[in-house]
Amino acid sequence: MMVSAPNRPLWAWVALGVLGYLAFPWYLQQDGNGLLALGQVFADAPTANGLLQAAAYGRPWLWAGLLGLALAGVGAALPAGRRQGAVLAAGGALGLAGLLASGFAIGARGWSYDWMNAAWGELGARQPGMGWGGFVALSALLVLLSFGIARRGFFKGDLFVAAAALGCGSLLGLFIVFPVLKALSAAVFTEDGALSLTVLWDRVAHERNFGLACLGGGQRCGVAWNTLFLGLMTATSTTVLGSFMALIAERASRRYARPLNVVAMLPIITPPFVVGLGLILLFGRAGVFNQFLEYAFGITPTRWFYGWLGVWVAQTFAFTPIAFMIMRGVVQGVAPSLEEAAQTLRASPHRTFMTVTLPLLKPGLANAFLVGFIESMADFGNPIVVGGQFSVLSTEIFFAIVGAQYDQGRAASLACILTLFALAVFALQRGLLGKQGFTTVSGKGDAGLAMPLPTGVRRVVQAVALPWMAFTLVVYLFALAGGFVQTWGRDYTVTLRHFHTAFAVEWGPFGIVWAGTAWNSFFTTLTLAAIAAPLTATLGIAIAWLLARTEFRGQGAFEFAALLAFAIPGTVLGVSYILAFNVPPFELTGTALIIVLCFLFRNLPVGVRAGTAAFKQLDRSLDEASLMLRAGSVQTLRHVVLPLLKPALVAALVYSFVRAITTVSAVIFLVTAEHELATTYIIGRVGNGDYGVALAYCTVLIVLMSAATGLIQWLVGERRLGRRPGH
Repeated sequence: MMVSAPNRPLWAWVALGVLGYLAFPWYLQQDGNGLLALGQVFADAPTANGLLQAAAYGRPWLWAGLLGLALAGVGAALPAGRRQGAVLAAGGALGLAGLLASGFAIGARGWSYDWMNAAWGELGARQPGMGWGGFVALSALLVLLSFGIARRGFFKGDLFVAAAALGCGSLLGLFIVFPVLKALSAAVFTEDGALSLTVLWDRVAHERNFGLACLGGGQRCGVAWNTLFLGLMTATSTTVLGSFMALIAERASRRYARPLNVVAMLPIITPPFVVGLGLILLFGRAGVFNQFLEYAFGITPTRWFYGWLGVWVAQTFAFTPIAFMIMRGVVQGVAPSLEEAAQTLRASPHRTFMTVTLPLLKPGLANAFLVGFIESMADFGNPIVVGGQFSVLSTEIFFAIVGAQYDQGRAASLACILTLFALAVFALQRGLLGKQGFTTVSGKGDAGLAMPLPTGVRRVVQAVALPWMAFTLVVYLFALAGGFVQTWGRDYTVTLRHFHTAFAVEWGPFGIVWAGTAWNSFFTTLTLAAIAAPLTATLGIAIAWLLARTEFRGQGAFEFAALLAFAIPGTVLGVSYILAFNVPPFELTGTALIIVLCFLFRNLPVGVRAGTAAFKQLDRSLDEASLMLRAGSVQTLRHVVLPLLKPALVAALVYSFVRAITTVSAVIFLVTAEHELATTYIIGRVGNGDYGVALAYCTVLIVLMSAATGLIQWLVGERRLGRRPGH
């Protein structure tokens, strides 16, 4: 039978779906790697393919997927058109609905819900989570459904755009929206599984969350107030300091640019709790500052630094460089011609700065504040290291999940509060800036000179920012030095013992022996980050392309799901994955795959933002010219768009790799003894008071991340806007 060219993709995906039923184990294997069981798909039940599971092992509900593929095959044989689209969509929808409904309804113990047991009786067959066979079949059915929708006239009839939109939307729904809703919904169920809004109110409004005892002479306030207070403090301090540093780098003197670049890279190339460890070496009970006070004035060292003050200072150190990077780009984008116009109208430099420059910085200020607030709320490393008795939502969620109490309901209610705080600030930022225009970089050249800072403003900015920069470098130097001494505070003898403990290499009878205690976590982290980084960059660029270059129904919901990945704190995402993916049909808890997926969707905004920024710089006429020459969407994307997106692709790739290695708040719930990560290993060492090994490990990671960031700067270079350099 001759297959027409327009129908070849349809037949290819039908064949792939059938292959999923025949060539792969249908269910998840105990070792988590179903690909090792490819040769056993016609053997016993645990490794059997989907066809045998349906025909011989008492799981008739799996026939739904094959029926859907058969119906889609009938559609693929029809000529391209609306009738073919209806048959394809029906086949894809039938298969997807049947497999997903049975997957959620039937689990490892039979029926997943008691009312099903009561209605239809005990179910003889069970099913574990879906494996590679189920994944391949579901993917094929989803693509065939999207092809059918495109053939019906949606997405302008473009099969690739339809498949990309539905595929990316399904991934966002499955790995962001679904787990977050699943986790948050756990707050409205009692321990017996009964739905109750009263229990939600009791959990959320509990005194441990919103108590105000500290105002009446008590010891502490609720963790929600602690988190909100700390988030606002950190967001304010990081935004102010980051803005001052950006103004120094771009408007004060060029000699500060290189040191500021170094400071800006520090939080990216270091684990998030390194600053906390450095501050402990300075201000902890055995820190240099307390030892000096005891030596000079006889003041007995105390734990005065541990608490909200220590966490706030640590977060300000950690997140100020992020605000600096945001604000530096905004300051660069302010058109000098606007400032020159104001000065031509006899406005003084100070008045020009206050009435022209500063208002144009509003988007950056709002974004920097939002990022600082969300980073503070999601931060787990610094509160656990220097928080002492000061509890915040991220640490309370952690102890509710992994502590002796194991209270899922409390963890879910705390996640609700954390999510509401983040979404409220996110909505406020978009509401304030969404309808205002701040465009200053257009297609026209602007060769004006950027206005230097007014004298008074420059003095204030330098008086605040320069000492802070110096202090930042001191903290990081102390953090690095801690790995090279025997015992900080008691024995300052220089040693490499901590590095030997973590990264010892020996030669045994069978070759190299990785004898250090950190090698397992090091190799695991590098492997999983290397897998997740290209997936993050690819999916992020694809979503950015769909948002920037295509139009389709439901695009608003699609964009919201993509932005939700940015607004949801990492702690909430980690808890969501634990609660959503520990039962069929997607049973991923304890596997390396769930860590890769967490890396991917936690860092997805990196790829989306890099892609969106790049697309804003590319004229649509380039795409349109390719389409007018009868190139398809795939050809246009491959030969026109992607070559112009190489800097954004490289930036998303390397940055997501770096963030995957240094993240802790999301994956702290997902690691196991078999899949331990670098950050969780360091947290464990800190918990045991072994600061030397922890800091030695941090030093190795900093060297590794420095190489990665040096590579990205060498490959990408700096943005050039065609303006004359100022003096």
